[in-house]
Amino acid sequence: MQDKNLIGGQWRSAHSGETFAVCDAATGEELARVPRCGALEACDAIEAAGKALQAWSGLTASTRATVLTAIAQAMRERKQEFAQIITAESGKPIDEAQGEVDYAADYFLSAADEANQLQSETIHSRRADRALCAIPESIGIVAAITPWNFPLAMLARKTAPALAVGCTQVVKPAESTPLTALAFAQLLIDVGLPAGVVNVITGDPAAIGQAWLGDGRVRKLSFTGSTAVGRLLMKSSADQVVRLSLELGGHAPFIVFSDADIPAAVAAAVSGKFRLAGQTCVCPNRFIVADNVYSEFVDQFAAVASGLRVGRGREAGVRIGPLIDDRAIVRIRNQVKDAVAKGAKIVTGGATVPVEGCLDRFFAPTVLANATAEMLCFQEETFGPLAPIAKFETESQAIEMANATPYGLAGYIFARDPNLLERVSRQLNCGIIGVNTGVISDAYAPFGGRGWSGFGREGGRWGIEEYISWKYVCAAVNG
Repeated sequence: MQDKNLIGGQWRSAHSGETFAVCDAATGEELARVPRCGALEACDAIEAAGKALQAWSGLTASTRATVLTAIAQAMRERKQEFAQIITAESGKPIDEAQGEVDYAADYFLSAADEANQLQSETIHSRRADRALCAIPESIGIVAAITPWNFPLAMLARKTAPALAVGCTQVVKPAESTPLTALAFAQLLIDVGLPAGVVNVITGDPAAIGQAWLGDGRVRKLSFTGSTAVGRLLMKSSADQVVRLSLELGGHAPFIVFSDADIPAAVAAAVSGKFRLAGQTCVCPNRFIVADNVYSEFVDQFAAVASGLRVGRGREAGVRIGPLIDDRAIVRIRNQVKDAVAKGAKIVTGGATVPVEGCLDRFFAPTVLANATAEMLCFQEETFGPLAPIAKFETESQAIEMANATPYGLAGYIFARDPNLLERVSRQLNCGIIGVNTGVISDAYAPFGGRGWSGFGREGGRWGIEEYISWKYVCAAVNG
C-alpha cells in the first residue's frame, strides 16, 4: 500500500514528519501510517496544480478523453487490488467493493464521452451586425474533499469531470479511508498523467480546507460529507468567491403504496437499506407504508433482513459489515432506544452482533414497526442498518410525511399505478427519485440534492458543467 502523499508527481511525507494510523474498520488493526499534513502541504499542492494547469488545459479535449479512458481501463484491471483496500479501510463487503471499482470507472468513461462533445457554441441573435459564440473553458485549479464510504467512487466522481475540461486538482480523502486514494494516485502515475495535474494529500481536514478556500488560485471546491461541515465550507468560501458543489446529508423516504408489488418492494428495500450496513447518503431512512399492506411488508422485510449474514467484509456471503467507528454504534443505539421508548416495536435486530476477533461495531439489521415522526430515527439521518417503518392512509399523507424534512437527496416510490407514480414523483422534494427500484446511482445521470442535502450535480454532462467557465464572445460583423 502507498503511504506517502502525491504532490507535483513526487511522493512526499508531511513537512513535520508527523503521521496518523489508518486502521481496519472491523478489527482496529493498523494497516498503515500516512502523513498528517496541514496548511503548508495544502499550499504545496496548489503550487503544483498551478504549474501543471496551462499544459493540461491546453490539450485538446479528445486528448484528455483518451487519458480518462486509460484511467478507467487501468482501474478495472486493478479491481481486486482496489477492492481489497476498500474493504480493509471501510469494512465494505468485498462484492460491494468490487462493484464500487466498476462504478468509479464508469465516471471516467462518462467524462471521456462528455469531453469529446466539448466545443464552442454559436449563438443566434436577431441582430445582423454581430456574431456571437460561447467558449467552454476550464475554471482552473479545483479542490475535492471526499468521504470515507465510497473512497474510490466519490474520488472518481470529482476527478473525472475536472480532468475532462482541463482543470488541475488537489484532493483530500477522508481520514478513515485514505489508502484507496493513494492507490488511485499511483494508478494515475502509472497511466502517465502529467505531474501536478492531480495532487493527493492526507491530514487535518480543517487546516487543509481553510488553506484551499483561502487561496484565490483555487476556483472550486467539491465536497461530499455532512451538512454541518458543508455549512462551514460555504462560510469559508465567501472571501475568495469560490464555486462550491456540496453533496451533504440525506434522509430518504421509501414509500410503499397499496398497489405495490410487495416482494419487489421488499427486495429493493433490503438492497437499498443495508448496502454498506446502511452507511450511504441515499439509503432509505424512513419507510412509509400504506396501512392495508403494512403488516405484509413489515413481516416480509423483517424475514429477509434477519437472514442477512453479519461479519467481516472480506468473507464471502457477508452482507452486513462493521460500522465505521464507535460513534456510529452509539448513534444507532440511541435511535433504537428512543424509538422503543416512544412506542416502536423491534421486529428483528436491535443490538450489536459479536464477530470473533473484531471490534464491537457490527449491528444487526434492525426493523422497527410502529415508527412515528416524533422518533429520532424519523428526524435524523441514521447511517446504519436501521429501518423504521411508519404507516399512512392517504396519498397526501404519504407525501406530507416524506417531505417533512429539510433534506432532499433521494426518495423511493413503489406502486403499479403510473399516474400515481408520476404525481408523487413530481411532489417529492428530492433531487433523485427511484421508481420501483432501490438502485438509483448512475455515472451518466445528475446526482445531487436540495435543501440541507446541498447543491450542484455530479455525473454526465451536468457534472461537467460544474467545472466549466463559459466565455461569451461578441464580434462585430461589417456589411
